[in-house]
Formats: sequence, structure tokens, C-alpha cells
Amino acid sequence: MPHTLAILVFDGVQVLDVTGPAAVFGGANDCCEQTFYDVHIVSARGGTVASSCAAQLSTRALRTLPPDSIDILLIAGGDESDLRRLAGDRTVADWVRKAAASASRYGSICTGVFLLAELGLVDGRRVATHWSACRELAADFPEVEVDADSLFVEDGNLWTSAGVTTGIDMCLAMVERDLGSKFANRISARLVLYARRPGYQSQFSPVLKAQAKAGAPFGKLVDWMAANLQQPLDVPQLAERTAMSERSFYRKFTAAMGETPARFVEVLRLERVRQLLSTDRSLKEIAGQTGFSGTTQLSKAFERRFGVTPQLFRETRAVGRPGACG
Repeated sequence: MPHTLAILVFDGVQVLDVTGPAAVFGGANDCCEQTFYDVHIVSARGGTVASSCAAQLSTRALRTLPPDSIDILLIAGGDESDLRRLAGDRTVADWVRKAAASASRYGSICTGVFLLAELGLVDGRRVATHWSACRELAADFPEVEVDADSLFVEDGNLWTSAGVTTGIDMCLAMVERDLGSKFANRISARLVLYARRPGYQSQFSPVLKAQAKAGAPFGKLVDWMAANLQQPLDVPQLAERTAMSERSFYRKFTAAMGETPARFVEVLRLERVRQLLSTDRSLKEIAGQTGFSGTTQLSKAFERRFGVTPQLFRETRAVGRPGACG
């Protein structure tokens, strides 16, 4: 039997919070060559819903879809005030509470968690939301544990994601849980994703943080460093790429980035190691691809930064398993 999946939307919804997850689940159906996920875009009254941009969405009214028929419920994000008002609609509130109570999974993309919080559906639970809304969510709902760092959080049958594109990452994790990593990887390839991101990855990657800080001439250098982690990346090489003396480069880079070149390079390498540990690559392969001299050096650096060995990290973060279609 197909899994009935509902994405709740409203006027002013962030369109990528809807179309991204819908594309993932639609892609799963294509890969399975059957309807594994029966996807419905729903709204309070049905009909056309205007998104926060020029796109409009055709929706189904809540009353036409029994709440106890929902296997997976997701609340799309948008302006927090719109979501709070939506929670005040008795029809919506009753339907969402009933659907969440019977669904095997429920959750939100981006700020959609505000509706769940208003309805008391995330009390005592750990959740993610867009970085810009974390402080407001934590202040207004102190009984909710807000994870301000993770891309998405799975807390039992509750799944919540951070901003916009992280909804794709979360839904790919759901597909992997249901159907296995083979299908999740196929969908990622179809969507031309740069990489599948695990939930524990930060909303702000070291590269993104560096790009926000770095001005000329370090912006392009950061991009090059991230793409060439297997190279030495020592001060002489980096200084040469920026046409500076080694002494001048060290001083200016440290001032601009807030840490020494060596420290920054290690952060980039370990973040990439953390990503690669979610694949089936061996530790030796990962060390070679990230510029470590061997597994011993990699393990020591990883444990120093994250407090666990790479092996234990991989074991505790593993989610893939064979699934229904494969």
C-alpha cells in the first residue's frame, strides 16, 4: 500500500519547502516504478495558494483527506506570524493534531515547526528550524529543545529541518530509511545535488562561514582550498596563490578569518571527513582524499575536535538499510 503523505501549505508559504520534498518523494516513486508515496499538497480550504514568490500552488482541502489516513505529515515553512495565525484556525488545528497522532512520522520544514509548537506537538522534543528563527522559537516555547546547529533532527517519529533546502536532505533521509541508500542516492543524482548532507551537519559549514567573512583576496582562495584538501595547503603554497609574502599572508589571513591558516585547513578537512563517514569509503580512502598522512593522524585530529573516534561516529550515525523496493 502507498504511504499517504501530506504537505500542509498556506498563503505566503516558502515554495521550496513544498516543491523540494515533493520532488524527493516523486523521485522515489519513479525509482521504484510504483507509487510508494502518495503525495498531497493540502491547505485549509483547498484551491490555489499563493507562495512567497510568484509561484502558485494547487491544493486539496483538508476536509477531503481524513487525518487518520496520513502516514507522513509535513508542515511547510513561511513567515512565523502566518504560521501562528494558521494554528488559530480551529479546522486546521484539529486536523493537524489528529493527523500527527496517527501518522508514523510528522514534522516540518524550516519555520513550519512554529505551527507544531503552537499546537503543543513538539513539547519536550528536540527540533530544528531556520537559523534566523531559532532564538524566537526557544524564547516563545521554552519547553521545546531547539537545536540551532543541525540541518535536520529526527526525534522518534518527529522530523524537523532547518531552512529551505535542508527539507530535501531530511526527506532523502526518510527515503533512505524506507527504501535504502541505493534509491536515496539515485534521487540525489537526479536532482543534481552536490552531496547528500546528514542531519548532524551544521547549517553553517566552515566554507560558508569563511565565505561570509572573507573579502578579497581570500574569498576565491577558500573555495580553492575546499576543493583541494588532498594538497599540502601550507603557508608557502597559499601565500603563493595570493601573491603575498608568507609573513604578510599569515598575518592578513589570521586577521580576516579569526584563526591561523593551519587551524582553518584542519577544520575544512575534518568537516569533509565527517561528511565522508556517511559513505562506505574506508578510513584509509577518506584520509587520502582529505589530506591526512594516514588513518592515525586523521583519527587523532577527529577525536580531538569531535570527542569521538571516526569509527564510533560512523557507527552511531549510520541510518541506511535495505528497503522495501530494493
